[in-house]
Amino acid sequence: MPQSLYKIYLHIIFHVKTVSPKIADEHLERVHSYIGMLVNTTGCKVIRVGGIGDHVHIVCLLSKNETVAHLVEEVKRNSSRWIKALAPTYEHFAWQGGYAVFSVSQSQIDKVLEYVGNQAEHHKKQSFRDEYLAFLRLYNVEYDDRYVLSD
Repeated sequence: MPQSLYKIYLHIIFHVKTVSPKIADEHLERVHSYIGMLVNTTGCKVIRVGGIGDHVHIVCLLSKNETVAHLVEEVKRNSSRWIKALAPTYEHFAWQGGYAVFSVSQSQIDKVLEYVGNQAEHHKKQSFRDEYLAFLRLYNVEYDDRYVLSD
């Protein structure tokens, strides 16, 4: 029987809605851990979850039985529901409607993992918007600035 062999690394980024409360620093580790568990329940394999209070980065291996759209939908829907129950301040928590996803080559995975792991330090120097736009330019993604990071 023929065997399908593949290894697809994904780097997924999404942001909280502008009207949503941000995730407090004391809750970030729990939120990231929960998001990682959600990735794994889809059959994908989480490698690292990071970010700061207003956005999340996920690095994972895509399962051969999963689509990117369904993976992100499951993670955002279930994590949003869980975050709302985490504390009363998150009663109106919501992720933005969109997301960005990029493939990562094997030769660059360590660099991406380090980048995701150093988000707090990184965002002392660069805003999320500037970071997001830099990724879109790096990957030559066509976009309409009016809709980037819109709720």
